[in-house]
Amino acid sequence: QVQLVESGGGLVQAGNSLRLSCVASGLTFSRYTLGWFRQSPGKEREFVGGISRNAMTSYADSVKGRFTISRDNAKNTVYLEMNSLKPEDTAVYYCVARIGAIVGIYVEYGNWGQGTQVTVSS
Repeated sequence: QVQLVESGGGLVQAGNSLRLSCVASGLTFSRYTLGWFRQSPGKEREFVGGISRNAMTSYADSVKGRFTISRDNAKNTVYLEMNSLKPEDTAVYYCVARIGAIVGIYVEYGNWGQGTQVTVSS
């Protein structure tokens, strides 16, 4: 079955950077659109961004210009590079995968990782 395993989360000061990784298995990685969602306590799950099978990207307005998503098909890995982090970026970040276009609706993604915590201190 499909497995997505995130890593790279942690505690970082505002203004600094962090890179998350997500290694996928059990799927033909190059065929999938990959994405990232996040959720903080008391808030709904929020689309962060995604990358299609042909490496087109889309981002939420809240992270545009600060976050970058990339993929390495040879390593079955998708990355989320987060720069200029803000306290409001604090959340559990989830890696997701689907066949098809990038969409910002979490129910459209049938495959989820376990999540990795990112905490940004002020």
